[in-house]
Amino acid sequence: MTKQVQQLDRVIIRFAGDSGDGMQLTGDRFTQETASFGNDLSTLPNFPAEIRAPAGTLPGVSSFQLHFADHDILTPGDAPDVLVAMNPAALKANIGDLPPGGTLIVNTDEFTKRNLAKVGYAANPLEDGSLAEYQVHALPLTSMTVSALEDFDITKKDAERAKNMFALGLLSWLYHRPTEGTLAFLERKFAKKPEIMKANIAAFQAGWNYGETTETFSVQYEVKPAAHPPGLYRNITGNTALAYGLIAASVRSGLPLFLGSYPITPASDILHELSKHKRFGVRTFQAEDEIAAIGAALGASFGGSLGVTTTSGPGVALKSETIGLAVATELPLVVVDVQRAGPSTGMPTKTEQADLLQVMFGRNGEAPVPVVAAQSPADCFDAAIEAARIAVKYRTPVVLLTDGYLANGSEPWRIPDVESLPTIDPGFAEPGQEDFQPFKRDPKTLARPWAIPGTPGLEHRIGGLEKADGAGNISYDPDNHDTMVRLRQAKIDGIAADIPPLQVDDPSGRARVLVLGWGCTYGSIAAAVRLVRERGGHVAQAHLRHLNPFPANLGEVLRSYDKVLLPEINLGQLALLLRAKYLVDVIGYNRMRGLPFKSEELAGVIQDVIDSE
Repeated sequence: MTKQVQQLDRVIIRFAGDSGDGMQLTGDRFTQETASFGNDLSTLPNFPAEIRAPAGTLPGVSSFQLHFADHDILTPGDAPDVLVAMNPAALKANIGDLPPGGTLIVNTDEFTKRNLAKVGYAANPLEDGSLAEYQVHALPLTSMTVSALEDFDITKKDAERAKNMFALGLLSWLYHRPTEGTLAFLERKFAKKPEIMKANIAAFQAGWNYGETTETFSVQYEVKPAAHPPGLYRNITGNTALAYGLIAASVRSGLPLFLGSYPITPASDILHELSKHKRFGVRTFQAEDEIAAIGAALGASFGGSLGVTTTSGPGVALKSETIGLAVATELPLVVVDVQRAGPSTGMPTKTEQADLLQVMFGRNGEAPVPVVAAQSPADCFDAAIEAARIAVKYRTPVVLLTDGYLANGSEPWRIPDVESLPTIDPGFAEPGQEDFQPFKRDPKTLARPWAIPGTPGLEHRIGGLEKADGAGNISYDPDNHDTMVRLRQAKIDGIAADIPPLQVDDPSGRARVLVLGWGCTYGSIAAAVRLVRERGGHVAQAHLRHLNPFPANLGEVLRSYDKVLLPEINLGQLALLLRAKYLVDVIGYNRMRGLPFKSEELAGVIQDVIDSE
C-alpha cells in the first residue's frame, strides 16, 4: 500500500504508560534511532520515584517526551504533538498537555471498568465524546501484540510485556525512524533469553508492519536531519556526559580518578557509568553511606588522586562537615550535586534548582567553595572539566551543580578532540625542599602546595584544626585565624580573574531588558527569548556558569539594563545573592513544579516585563 509522506520540521512525541510498561526503554530506543538519523533532539524522561508504584494508578504513570527537528532546538518541547497512552492513568495524567488537534494513540485493551475506576473516570473517555478535539487512534495494542506472538514459546504475560515494542515499531514506521539499532539492541539485551529476544523483535516488526498495511494511518511523516557543524556526534545524557568529563579531566591532569559515592536518585548513573572505565585508571567505591563516600574521596585527594563524590541535595547535607574539612585542609575535591525537588526526600525523580544556597553556605564557619553549574546535558562534560580544573589549580573543593532534568535528559553531543581539551597541571610539591611549608601560598592563586604523603622531606600535618599561616602547625592564635579565614576567602574570590567574562546575547543592541539564568533554565530561556525576538521584541540574554565567584563583569552587565528578569526553579535563591551583592532589583520568576519551564510561558513573562517599561 503506497502512503503519502508529509514533511515536518519538528515533532514532539510523548510515550506514557504504567511504570511497568517500559516507556523509558521505548522512549530511549526512539531517541537513539532519531540521533543516528541526524535530527537535533532534546528529551524529558519523567517517572515515579517508587520502584513499582501501584499498577494502573496516577502515581504510577511513567512518561518519556522527545522533541526532534530538522533545525536547532533547545528544549524537549512545551506540549506533545503526539501522545501514546498505554492505559487510562496515562491518558488522564497527560491529556491536559495535548493541544487540540493533537494525535492520540490509545491502547484500548487497558480501558476496562476496573482500570477506569482506579483513576476516577465515571465513563470511558474513548466512548463519551470527551476526546473529540483530538485525532484519536484507539488500537488494541496488547491483544495485537499477543496475537503476533502466539507461535512463540513464551507465556501470555511475557507476550503482553512486549506491547511497548509493538508501539515502538508503529511509531518508528510513522516517523520514518531507522530500525537497525533497535534490532541490535534487542539482540544484546535478551542474548541469554533467545525466545524472549525473538518475541520482542517480532513485536517490534509487527508494529512496523501494522503501520505499513493498515488504513488507520494513511500518512507517514518525515523530519529531515538537522544541519550540525561537521564532527562526530552521539546522543548523550547529562549523567553520562558528566562521567566522561571527569575521565577527561583525569587524563588531562594525569591524576587517577577516584569516585567515592553512595547511590542516590538522580545521581546514581554517574557511579554506574564510571565503574565501567577501569581501563582509564578509574576507581569507584560504593560506600555504606554519604559520609563515608566523601571521606574516601577526600582521602584519595590527600593521596594524590582526583577525588570526586556524587550525590543529590540530601547527600550534600550529610557531606557538609567533610566539605568543610576539605576547605580547611585545602585539598582538591569535586562534589557533584544532581539537584532534585525537596525538602527532605521530596520528589526524588523530579527536578529543581533549590540547592544553591545550601552549597554556598551550608557549612559551619567561613567555608567558601567555588560553585559551577552545567546548562544542558552535553554541557555537563565541559562543566565537569572546569570544576576539576578549578579544584586542582586552587586546591579547593568545588561544587558542580546539575539537576534531574539535565541528568536524565539527552541531546546530541559533538565528541571533542582530546588534545583540544584544557591541560590541568597538578603542580605537586617537589621533594628536596628545605624547611617545607605546607601552607605557603602561590602568590598568583593563593593555593598551597599539594604534597603527596610519604614523600621524603614533605612531611606535614593535616586535619581540620586551624593551621598556622605557612607552617601548617595547629594554631589557636586569634590574629592567625583572622589571617587564614581571609586568605581562604581571597583564594576563592581570586578565581574570578581566571574565568571568562559573562557574555551577553543582545543582537539588536536595543534591548532594555536582560533575561539572566543559571543551570538547567538555559534551554527554556533561550527558546523563550527566540520567540520574543521573532515577534519583534528586543531582549538580551545571559547565562551564568560560575556562581561563586561570579564573573568579574557581572555587576557591570546587570547595571547596563533597565530591568533584569531571573527565572529560577526555586523561590529566588540567585536573585537573593545578586540583590545583596550588586544592589540591583532583580525581578524573579519562580515556579517549582518538578519540571523545566515551558518556553511559551517564559516568553509571555518576558513580554510582560518589556511592556512594563
